[in-house]
Amino acid sequence: MKFHYIILALFLSTYVSYGQDWLVQKRIVEKQKVYASHNCVTLADSTNVTVQPNGSGSFSIYKTILIQNREGALKNRVIIYDYDPLTAFASFSYATIYRANGDIINLDVTQAKDYVAPARAIYWGARQIMLEVGRLYPGDVVEYKIEKKGFTYALLTSMDENDERFIPPMRGHFYDIVPFWNDEPTVKKIYRVSMPAEKDMQFEFYQGECSSSVRMEGDRKIYSFKKENIMPFPKEPNMVDLFDVAPKLMMSSTPKWEDKSLWFNKTNEDYGSFEALPEAQKKVDEIIKGKKTEMDKIAALTHWVADNIRYSGISMGKGEGYTLHNTKMNFTDRCGVCKDIAGTLISFLRMAGFEAYPAMTMAGSRVEQIPADHFNHCVAVVKLSNGTYMPLDPTWVPFLRELWSSAEQQQNYLPGVPEGSDLKITPVSPPENHYFRINSQTSLLTNGTLKGKFTVTAEGQSDGVVRRIFTRGFQSEWYNALERELLNVSPQAKLVNVDYGKDPRDYQSGPIKITYTFEIPNYALMGEDVIVFKPLTMNNLYNSVKTFLRINTEISERSYAFKDACSRLVELDEQIKIPKGYRLIPIKNMQSTQTSPVADFNGSISFENNQIKIQQKLALKKRVYEAGDWDSFRKAVNEHKSFGESLIIRNYNLIKNKQCIL
Repeated sequence: MKFHYIILALFLSTYVSYGQDWLVQKRIVEKQKVYASHNCVTLADSTNVTVQPNGSGSFSIYKTILIQNREGALKNRVIIYDYDPLTAFASFSYATIYRANGDIINLDVTQAKDYVAPARAIYWGARQIMLEVGRLYPGDVVEYKIEKKGFTYALLTSMDENDERFIPPMRGHFYDIVPFWNDEPTVKKIYRVSMPAEKDMQFEFYQGECSSSVRMEGDRKIYSFKKENIMPFPKEPNMVDLFDVAPKLMMSSTPKWEDKSLWFNKTNEDYGSFEALPEAQKKVDEIIKGKKTEMDKIAALTHWVADNIRYSGISMGKGEGYTLHNTKMNFTDRCGVCKDIAGTLISFLRMAGFEAYPAMTMAGSRVEQIPADHFNHCVAVVKLSNGTYMPLDPTWVPFLRELWSSAEQQQNYLPGVPEGSDLKITPVSPPENHYFRINSQTSLLTNGTLKGKFTVTAEGQSDGVVRRIFTRGFQSEWYNALERELLNVSPQAKLVNVDYGKDPRDYQSGPIKITYTFEIPNYALMGEDVIVFKPLTMNNLYNSVKTFLRINTEISERSYAFKDACSRLVELDEQIKIPKGYRLIPIKNMQSTQTSPVADFNGSISFENNQIKIQQKLALKKRVYEAGDWDSFRKAVNEHKSFGESLIIRNYNLIKNKQCIL
C-alpha cells in the first residue's frame, strides 16, 4: 500500500494544480475515528473566482472526495452540477479516479451530459451537467474540476449569445453567498476571489468562524476564506432554514441596500414595467367603483389580482428576474410568476392613483445586512396617505382575507423606491388575527353515541385553511370534504347537516363560519359502570389548522431557532351533556395557566348538572421562534395537548347499589 501511495504522490506532483495535498488529507481521515462512520468525506472543496471589471466571474470549482463504503460509492457514481444557461456556462475540465489499489483512471469529460434540471413550479431552463464516474470502491478518491463563467444567481434574462449574458444585472458588481456546510464531512474548504484593485468588496462570515485574508497581487485584490474539519451540520425538526443557522459567507461589492433599492427602481421604471394600459384601466375603474377609502381600494385591487392572475412559472423571454414584465403582457396573459403578479398589482394601483413599487424578499430564510442578493420572491409596496409604505403580496393571498400573508411575517424585504430604502422586515402578526374557534354542544348517550353540533369560525391564515375546500375545490365535493373532517374523528361518524351561513366562497364579506350537525355511534368506550371518551374538539378535528401539532414537543431542548406556519390563536369551547347518574372523575389538570412572551395557555374542565364544560385558549405569538423560546412554546402546546386526554365518567347509582367504594 505504501508503494501505491508513492506512485500517486509522484503523479500528483505533475498533474494536480489544486489538490496536491489530498493524499495527506486522506491519511488524516483514515487515522481519525470521527470520520469512520460517514459514507464519504470531502478532502478538499476549493473555488477560485476571477472577477472582471463588468462584474462577470470565472469560477474554478475543484473537489476531491474519499469513498468510504458502498453507500458513498453509490452517492458519487455520477457528478452533477447545476447552472443556468441564461446567465452562466459550465463544463468539466477534468475528472480522475484514484483507486485504492493504486490504479489511476482519467475519465473522458467529453462524455459529460447536459440535461434539463428537475424543476417544480418555475421552469426557466435551469440545467445540469452530469458526468458518470461509474463503479467506485471503498478507499477510492474522486477528483474533478469544473469551469464556470457568469454569475451565481439567475436574475435577469438576456438571450444574446455573447458574453453580455454573463454580466450581472447590476453591472460591475459582484456578489456571492457561499454555504460552508455539507451533508458529509469536509476536511478543508477554500473560497478565493480575485477582484480588480479599484473595486471594494464587503463580506461577513455568519454563524461560525473561518480563516480569512485580503492581500494585493499586482493590480488585483485577493480575498481568501478557509475553514477546516467541517462536520455535517446537525438538524432539528422544524428548524429554520440552514442559511439562518449554519456557517455561510456573504460578500458583495454593492455598498449598501439603498444602492440596490435605487437600482431596482430605475431598472423597472426605465423598462416601462408599469405603464398604463387602456383595457387595464377599464378593469381598475370597475374594481374600485363604489370604494371610498384608500384601504378599501387597495384591498379590492389586491384581491382581484391575487384571485385572477394564475401562477405559471414558464420563461417569457426578456424580463425574468429583476426586470418585471410590462402591464400589457401581464394583463393579456393573466399568468406568470410572483413578479408578474406583483407587477400587475403595481400597475393597477398606479392606475387607481396610488404610488406603488416592486419589492424583493426572501421567502424561507433571513436576509443579512451584506447586500448579497439573497432574494427569491417579488412583492409590492404601496404608499399610504400618511406617507408610509405598506407591503402587499398578491401571490400568497389568493382567496385569503389578508393583503400580506402572515405566513411571511418576520420576513425581510427591500422596496425598490425612488428615494432608496434600507432592508426592512415584516412585523409579527398578533395571534388574534388568525383565530380558530370551535364551539361544541353535544350529548353522550348511554350506548356510547355522541350527537349534537359544533360551529367553526376562523380568521386570517386559519380562515384560509378552513375555507380552502370552497375556494379551490368543486362545489360538488364540499359536503364530502366536510364529512372527511368528521371521519378523521371516527370512521362511523355521520354528517347530518351543514349550515354555511353564507356563500363560503365570499371570503371578503367576513370570517368563515360553518355549523355541523352530526352523530357518531360507538364514540365512547363502554364499561359496566364507566364510560371513557375523548373530547370532540381535541379528537383530530381540523388538525390541518393546528400546524403546531406537527412540531415534536417531546424534544426537551433546542440548539437552533424553529418555526411554525403562522402565529395562531386557538379557542375551544365544548359542552357535553352526559347521562343522569354519571359523574366526571377528576383529572390532574382540571385547571391550567401558562403565560409567557412567546405563548399563553389557559384551560379549565368543570362538571355541573350532568354537563362537562371544557374551555381552552392557546395563543402562539410568532411564526419564527428563537431557540430560547422553546421551553415556553413547548409547555403551552403540551398543556393544550393534555386537555385532549380521555375523560372518564362513572355511574354512581350502579356503584351505590353494588356498595362499591370509588
